[in-house]
Amino acid sequence: MQSVKQIATEIVHREGGYVNDPDDPGGATNFGVTIHTMRRLGLDLDRDGDVDTQDVKRLTRDHAIDIFVTHYFDRPRIAELPIPLQTSVFDMYVNAGGNAIKILQRLLRDMGQEVSVDGALGPMSIGAAHLVHDQAADHLVDAYGIARRNYYFRLADKRAASRKYARNRKGGKGGWIKRAEEFIAPAYHLTTEEFERRVARWA
Repeated sequence: MQSVKQIATEIVHREGGYVNDPDDPGGATNFGVTIHTMRRLGLDLDRDGDVDTQDVKRLTRDHAIDIFVTHYFDRPRIAELPIPLQTSVFDMYVNAGGNAIKILQRLLRDMGQEVSVDGALGPMSIGAAHLVHDQAADHLVDAYGIARRNYYFRLADKRAASRKYARNRKGGKGGWIKRAEEFIAPAYHLTTEEFERRVARWA
């Protein structure tokens, strides 16, 4: 079992360094930490009285890892989920915030559990996750990964500017889809043909 810090280190590696893509609603980002997160946490690293892109550029890899462990794993109570599910939910929380929890809650509701879809892990959601996991451990982990993938597809359906994250320039799977499928058993990965049919509507 990997430690939380090891998982966070992998997430930072997956996120990469500084980017400021105008098509990304997250804005300036470094190692996966957005300028919005840094402002919320008051991380004025250059001590000039505000948090701007210069502060984002100053963020170190180790600081990003600490932020993820504290604010994206410990505080959302991801450690209380079934262990096999934690890595995928943690990775998605870094990528999508509270939507990572809403995806899980919707999935649990689809599986017959009465939980609120509010983006916060409480005793009901945590208990339901353990109940479903005890009944079908592999199924829950794969189902969550597939739900992540569908979430990304829906974002791209609604926002043309986001499609480049789901489909690369050559027409194959983009970073979002590859990221989701890292947490899904190979048997449930989309084939090239299945992927092409799914994105055909984007023309």
